[in-house]
Amino acid sequence: MRTLTAGVACLLALIPLSLASAATDEHVSARATANLIDNEGQEIGQVVIRQGPNGTLFNLELEGLPPGPKAIHIHSVGTCDDHDHGFQDSGGHLNPEGRTHGLMNPDGPDAGDFTNFYVHDNGYAWAELFNERASLDGSFGAQMLDDDGAALVIHENPDDHVTQPIGGAGARIACGVIVSD
Repeated sequence: MRTLTAGVACLLALIPLSLASAATDEHVSARATANLIDNEGQEIGQVVIRQGPNGTLFNLELEGLPPGPKAIHIHSVGTCDDHDHGFQDSGGHLNPEGRTHGLMNPDGPDAGDFTNFYVHDNGYAWAELFNERASLDGSFGAQMLDDDGAALVIHENPDDHVTQPIGGAGARIACGVIVSD
């Protein structure tokens, strides 16, 4: 009887978790992923992207990057094929409104701007970033999944959120094409 009671108690404890998950999922209107590669073309992790009613959430989990703070931006073209040439084919930031770069710039930010994230000494990074200026399907802000797609690009340094054109973030060291789930 004690085992049955404990089992029922465990099941009842899981109900709020499953309801919270269902409640979260009901507000997600679009999903996508980006598998990131480094300059050698090696996969270093994934970003899961979920669009909600007030913005888009980006969950990063990466391994194999140099330690320290890093900038990440949404770039306007969905390609990372030129990994050996610094991911230049991904173009500039997603910025259909022609805004100035920088979260702290009075004339910014552009749709591709994010806060920085941190890579630990062992090369591991986990971060959750939010952007209310870009959507997967174009229902608000700039559209990531348009005809030429979009990519997430990581830079070697942090973004100072003011300096043009990329906040002094330096070379592009990783890239991932955003693909609808």
